[in-house]
Amino acid sequence: MAGIYIHIPFCRHKCTYCDFASFPDRVDYAESYMACLYKELKMRGEELKDYVFDTVYFGGGTPSYIPPKLILGAMNQIKKCFRLSENPEITLELNPGTIAESKIQIYKQAGINRFSIGLQTAIDEQLEDLGRIHNARDYVFATKLLKGENFSTDVMLGLKNQTKDDVKKTIDLAHACGSKHISMYALTVEDGTPIYTDYLNGELPDADEVAELYEYGAKLLKEKGYERYEVSNFAVPGFESKHNLNYWKRGEYIGVGLSASSFMQGKRFTNTFDLDEYMKCIISGYYPAVTCEEVEEKDAKFEFVMLALRTKYGVSMSEYKTVFGSSLGDDFPVALKKTVKYLELNGDNLKIKDEYLYVQNTILMNFLEEPTKE
Repeated sequence: MAGIYIHIPFCRHKCTYCDFASFPDRVDYAESYMACLYKELKMRGEELKDYVFDTVYFGGGTPSYIPPKLILGAMNQIKKCFRLSENPEITLELNPGTIAESKIQIYKQAGINRFSIGLQTAIDEQLEDLGRIHNARDYVFATKLLKGENFSTDVMLGLKNQTKDDVKKTIDLAHACGSKHISMYALTVEDGTPIYTDYLNGELPDADEVAELYEYGAKLLKEKGYERYEVSNFAVPGFESKHNLNYWKRGEYIGVGLSASSFMQGKRFTNTFDLDEYMKCIISGYYPAVTCEEVEEKDAKFEFVMLALRTKYGVSMSEYKTVFGSSLGDDFPVALKKTVKYLELNGDNLKIKDEYLYVQNTILMNFLEEPTKE
């Protein structure tokens, strides 16, 4: 599998926790920026003409904030410059406060067949604290406009004054509105964001409290028929995100647009985070990459294990040997010994036991210093 990621760096208002490359005050650049993005798509497509791409993902920022004709234009350019599989998964992130029926119609015309809605919480006071531009009613309105379309819902944990009852109300709402996929993840507080002050003042739940909210939410989701297939992702069987699964399987992907990251042909590269620099580079016919590195075998082995152990599928022992020519046991003997009580082997697959999946970062740290063999 291979995927295409498109970054749309514009939004109506920057959330208090947001550390992404997004600009609430420069939407007047949208058409010029997208013209550059179309050109980058052409440049990338010429180099990747032998690839077949299975997924396309529009992220941001808020892709649903810019005029929908620009999304249509991007999809037309993708279809022109890239080879897509017969039934590609094409996802667009949307904010409930920026949606309208006319936009949905144009998205469908573009070929969007999956939507990712940023609800975060069903509690309006918490949405205000986060700087979100919508309320719970806007989310309900957005899901009604989708009229049965395949959509995912984002749910955030670790919010100020958040209780288990708040988590239940949020999950209940997403389920009642027909969400087939729910991403439930802990708030990450970054230095320099407005919400960092709340963190310093001790106004946010601590790690243990967030873990309790997660376990409670995971139990509710299971009862409602959502299967956890990755530590933060739950889906009705058959509605897993193919785009994200490609990341966790260490598949290749090309990122287009400001700050977009790529992993192609054993190399990782990331575009500049400077909007003006990005546009200048593309207009001049140069790639706007600021980092580019070849992944060493040792790092590749750790990435393979780390990403796979985040999922319910775990590491395929045979696939590992096929890719690297060595066995998992030979490459990670110390880590496997230290973490044996947290792991289970199901046939060919080594996975983290369900009850320890949420604390997988602690488990994975044991694999970071290996493999010892060169």
